Amino acid sequence: MPTKFSILHSSFFILHWRWLLILVNSALVLASRTPCVPAQSPPAIKVSSIHDFIQHLQWSPDGKRFLFTRLRGGKMGLWTMNSDGSEAAALLPKTTQPHFDGHWSPDGKHIVFVHDIPQGTDGKLQIDVVSADGSGQKNLLPNTGAFEESPRWSPDGKKIAWTSTRDKNQDIWVMDADGKNPTRLTSDQAADNCPTWSPDGKRLAFASGRGGNFDIFAMNADGGDVRRLTTHPRMDYWPVWSPAGDRIAFTSNRDGNYEIYVMNADGTEQHNITNHPGQDNFAAWSPDGRRLAFISNRGGGYDIYVAEIK
Repeated sequence: MPTKFSILHSSFFILHWRWLLILVNSALVLASRTPCVPAQSPPAIKVSSIHDFIQHLQWSPDGKRFLFTRLRGGKMGLWTMNSDGSEAAALLPKTTQPHFDGHWSPDGKHIVFVHDIPQGTDGKLQIDVVSADGSGQKNLLPNTGAFEESPRWSPDGKKIAWTSTRDKNQDIWVMDADGKNPTRLTSDQAADNCPTWSPDGKRLAFASGRGGNFDIFAMNADGGDVRRLTTHPRMDYWPVWSPAGDRIAFTSNRDGNYEIYVMNADGTEQHNITNHPGQDNFAAWSPDGRRLAFISNRGGGYDIYVAEIK
């Protein structure tokens, strides 16, 4: 894994797809050196046969489809698939430029995502929106020389939270659903990323390096009342609020490899729900809150698994 210094001082390290490939390879090396001893955990069922590198998993509001980023044939793009693993298809099959990290609108009719226009060794990251069938793509937030990433619709569909480096630091921002009125919510010198809305729209959970390593924090939707939820010296990130609002799932490498954890919304009762030597990442709640889907390489390649949650 990269050192704590390299993560905190390369503010887009976790999210930018070029670096994610390095992160995954490093994680596999770490896992081989420090295997996790499986413990009691809910059985996970493999629902896909993808095998390619995938990330950024989302479950549709009606529970019928998955949305994820897939690296296939050297091309990174958004894919959808039925929740039983059938009918996997590229969302934008004719788009040659990288696009990733999508999120369903609350009504399931649209998808907001990151569109990367390559430029030299980097790219121009902007936020676009498209109909759920892949039609009508349009730009929502133009690139201004910053990294615009991790767009997340609010539960009422009126706002979008996202991560931006437009003020020379990775922070959480919020804008109207039409891209207007961008407002900065965090201003800590450390990187803040991976925003997720509470189901009532009153709070945002996010990952931050402000504690010296990446932990999970939560704040009001206006940026106030910031509270630290995890305090482990290893890395915690990709928080996802449960539909009932009482729990938060997240990824952590505190057990030597990447696992899915669940905790109460106030940070109490943190527990590992995957307990597997494979790399488990990018949790997504089912709309009824009874299941968690996640991405794992436990079968050799990367696939989507689903576990019942009590």
